Amino acid sequence: MAHAMLGWVLRFLEFIIREAVNPGSIKENMKKTSRIIAGLMAVCFSGMATAEPLKVGYSDWPGWVAWEIAIKKGWFKEAGVEVEFVWMDYLASMEAYGAGKLDAVCMTNGDALVTGATAKPSVAILINDYSNGNDMLVAGKDIADVKALKGKKVALEEGFVPHLLTLKALESNGMKESDIEIVNTPTSETPQVLKTGDVAAICAWQPNSGAALKEVPGSKAIFSSKDAPGLIYDCLAVTPESLESKKADWVKIATVWYKIVDYLKDEGNQEEALEILAARVKVKPDEYEPFLEGTYILTLEEAGKVWEKADGLESIYGSTKVSDGFNVKYKVYEKPLDIDTYLDPSITMGLMAE
Repeated sequence: MAHAMLGWVLRFLEFIIREAVNPGSIKENMKKTSRIIAGLMAVCFSGMATAEPLKVGYSDWPGWVAWEIAIKKGWFKEAGVEVEFVWMDYLASMEAYGAGKLDAVCMTNGDALVTGATAKPSVAILINDYSNGNDMLVAGKDIADVKALKGKKVALEEGFVPHLLTLKALESNGMKESDIEIVNTPTSETPQVLKTGDVAAICAWQPNSGAALKEVPGSKAIFSSKDAPGLIYDCLAVTPESLESKKADWVKIATVWYKIVDYLKDEGNQEEALEILAARVKVKPDEYEPFLEGTYILTLEEAGKVWEKADGLESIYGSTKVSDGFNVKYKVYEKPLDIDTYLDPSITMGLMAE
């Protein structure tokens, strides 16, 4: 784009010099020059607008860090799509999306509803994965299982995924929320809180859950998202406006995603993949490996099945319905949302039909 702009400027200067030495009315030449300036400006600004890349917020979750593979390998350029992935803290990325600073953001199906109800709606066009153990209920050394939490304090961030997972853990063990005392805590601070001994357990996602296990002697995971597959789906959520006006570009991005998935599923790429992912979050490859194992990245065919409408956690529709009910119950927002408007399987289904 810069080279094209420079070319226009040079040609314009050439014209000015040529006209300056040509005989004729100065007034006529000035009119001609004004028209050409206006035309050049229109072309230049039009080019600048079309060259603006799509902006996607992504954060520290294995299914989203995986985008780094395509970034490093230049696969988006090969696909002919201009896209900028902006690395951010998870909560900050959702706030940026809600403020209109991003065309898309990586977030869970449940959090997409919260962002939509409180800031800006989105449409999930791609299901990257489901949490398969990375979200954990981590207990201190004196707690053997979920039932042992009765009457105890549990630190978690209310209204977010850890809260939902904790309720699922209690339900699976015949318990109610009233059986524990919840201490509302930012997810990033939960490992430190468990370390103080002020709470019996914490609930968090990676890397925070892993940090708690590492930093608190005798701590253990007593329940995880592996015990409730499909409770948490991780997605690429796009603004409705961008999806409508630039759907062809989003199809290209989705195509690149499944190139990433094929690459990750090939065991021969494991070492290189871990190096790329670990470098993004600044840890060693062997430290990152458990995070990747706790995330079930869906193939195109598996994603197609998850997109089928059904109740239950095997379907993103059933899972999102559970999240919507949770959000209303805990007054994250007032009324149930039309979840169908937040989910669009058409791009995935189109790729499957190719």
